[in-house]
Amino acid sequence: MSFFVGRSESNKTASRPKNYHEAKSLTHELWDWTKSILVALLVVILVHQFGFNLSTVRGHSMQPTLQEGEWLFVNKAITYLKAPKRGEIVILKESEEFVTVQHPFLVKRIVAIAGDEVQGRAGYLYINGDKMEEPYTDSLIEDGDFGPTRVGQGHVFVMGDNRHAAASGDSRRFGAVPIGQIQGRAEYVLWPFAMAAKL
Repeated sequence: MSFFVGRSESNKTASRPKNYHEAKSLTHELWDWTKSILVALLVVILVHQFGFNLSTVRGHSMQPTLQEGEWLFVNKAITYLKAPKRGEIVILKESEEFVTVQHPFLVKRIVAIAGDEVQGRAGYLYINGDKMEEPYTDSLIEDGDFGPTRVGQGHVFVMGDNRHAAASGDSRRFGAVPIGQIQGRAEYVLWPFAMAAKL
């Protein structure tokens, strides 16, 4: 009896039309493509979220170091591995009080870290009482004196490199920034090629 059942099943398989096998093959191929695309999208999302991304400079607050329209390579992974340091240029999320649709993120330079006392006096920046040499600026601080301010734990004090009057909205306006608002460290100018450089 089993011989006949097996033979019957064999006949059914043999009698299946050719287009059945083609349809089945097409379905498998589409599923393979779908899986590949989903994996690729997942990798892109993870890299963008935790690895690196590109950011475009908007505004003039970081002149002369950065110009509007330049593309920056932003290292996001570094925020999980190392504490921020003075002198680093970072991308940070604008505080809720000042955020706008046009500028949800800011690019600024860290000038003081937790425990530092920061002050602006007579056009110069002082950290812990020491006058800072800032070769990346092209003018004195024109907005007047500020501080002294002690930077709290888990915070950094950021400023734009553009020290002309009213040129940069930074920690002088909104205070020290929680480290959690830092989205990544700007490491390179990628575009335009004529301005490409390590920061």
